Amino acid sequence: MHLENLEGLAYPEVATPNDKINWTTATAMVLFHLGAIAALFFFTWKALFVAAFLWWLSTSLGIGVCYHRLLTHRGYKTPKWVEYILTVFATLSLEGGPIFWVATHRIHHRFSDQEGDPHSPRDGKWWAHAGWILVGKSMHHDTSTLAHYVPDLAKDRFHVWITKYHYVPMIVLGTILLAFGGISMLLWGICLRTVVGLHATWAVNSATHSWGSRRFLTRDDSTNSWWVALVTWGEGWHNNHHAHPTSSRHGLAWYEIDLNWYAIWTMQKLGLAQNVYRYRLANGATQASMTAGAAQVQVFSTDMHNARLPRLGARFERAWKKRQIFSFRDLASKSAESASAIGNKILPARSDSPQDLASA
Repeated sequence: MHLENLEGLAYPEVATPNDKINWTTATAMVLFHLGAIAALFFFTWKALFVAAFLWWLSTSLGIGVCYHRLLTHRGYKTPKWVEYILTVFATLSLEGGPIFWVATHRIHHRFSDQEGDPHSPRDGKWWAHAGWILVGKSMHHDTSTLAHYVPDLAKDRFHVWITKYHYVPMIVLGTILLAFGGISMLLWGICLRTVVGLHATWAVNSATHSWGSRRFLTRDDSTNSWWVALVTWGEGWHNNHHAHPTSSRHGLAWYEIDLNWYAIWTMQKLGLAQNVYRYRLANGATQASMTAGAAQVQVFSTDMHNARLPRLGARFERAWKKRQIFSFRDLASKSAESASAIGNKILPARSDSPQDLASA
């Protein structure tokens, strides 16, 4: 099924439950799940700790902090070298390269729980969880096809390259683990850790559009789920996110644990993140009328020309000045489209504000 975007350009083909199985993707998924089961018979404490660390590195710093809140929604800015390192972490999740991931998620927001949503539970909960990955071309569009959704990333040679060769970091990591830790380290650090991370991420697509609570009356079925938030480092506060997608903090209330936000906050304190957009509930409570781009979006360090350079980065700043990948000032003068510009092109226009259900 093809859809048309606002400029009349064809969207990438959206998979449907009637499409044929993509045996390349399906075979890889089966092998990783078999490896995860086998890992249970090769348990060591060292392998467990390494797997837990890599799970956090790939799905928290990689998927949540980088792919989702930085690259997709531009909720904050980092120097390019930080962005690239986080992107490599994300490829270790087996969720594809940045151009694929970001394009798919922007399509999801554009057509959330409507025709054209790549993974809506309205087409079946299993479909939303994993079925959409296993059929059609969902993970195999070329960069030029996806570029309509990611004009900011398609202009970046690193993101184009890493999208094409997103499997390379995983192969390198697997080789290192096997060489220094043996089969148990490989099975735990690659197979089991990856499978746990995949199902946690997929639960955002399925569970948080099926069960949970709703703070905001959005046009989709998004919900807040505390248990999905726990296994995804904060991505389960999905109704909050759909109401205010550019907010770097998804857990809006004090009791909504959002470890990905804590990581971004820490980066900001270390000087590694700037222009951090954060939505705040009024006086710790809820408001009657809220909008993603309206008042009470807090902006840190908005004066980019006077922004402090990252700590420990000044020497690299001088050494790599010609490459223009280390400076916040380069981000201000040379960066691709802003979050608002990307949102106007990709995300649905809102004629009204998401209503706060607590005050309705």
